[in-house]
Amino acid sequence: MKRALKITAALAVLLVAVVLVGGLLLKPSYRVERSLLIQAPADRVYAHLDSSAGWQRWGVWYRRDPDMRVQNSGSAQGLGASWQWSSASQGNGRMRITAADAGRLVGYELAIDDFPPSQGELRLEAEGQGTRVIWLMQGETGASPIGRWFGLFMDQLVGPDFEGGLANLKQLAEKG
Repeated sequence: MKRALKITAALAVLLVAVVLVGGLLLKPSYRVERSLLIQAPADRVYAHLDSSAGWQRWGVWYRRDPDMRVQNSGSAQGLGASWQWSSASQGNGRMRITAADAGRLVGYELAIDDFPPSQGELRLEAEGQGTRVIWLMQGETGASPIGRWFGLFMDQLVGPDFEGGLANLKQLAEKG
């Protein structure tokens, strides 16, 4: 019995050491990127990207929680537009448009409670008769080994939401 307890304790200490030391060896940053071709002109796609109202029409988080409370501040759209939200299921946070180049790019800073802020952008590139939308987000996980493990899986955690959001955006923009 004592031997089993010692082995269990040793394994627990080893597991904690692997998590902590392993986490320190991971990159302190992450990047998530997805893209989708939308059969609509860039200006029609862009109209959904540079405001809180636009994001609420296609963002998967808003669709998951129709009771999400959103409060706008700053400009209504474009550079300087910002909003914050609170949601029992999707968390609380704030977003600010940091770059706006009509028909080409929307840059943003996203801050979710209890996480370091991230930076992202939606780039629009002409492709055939449509527009390729490239959505990327990157951020720092900090010095915490646990945060670095979290960063390791950001693509798997956030990527499906980007894919869903882009599909929603495609549906809206292609409608006209």
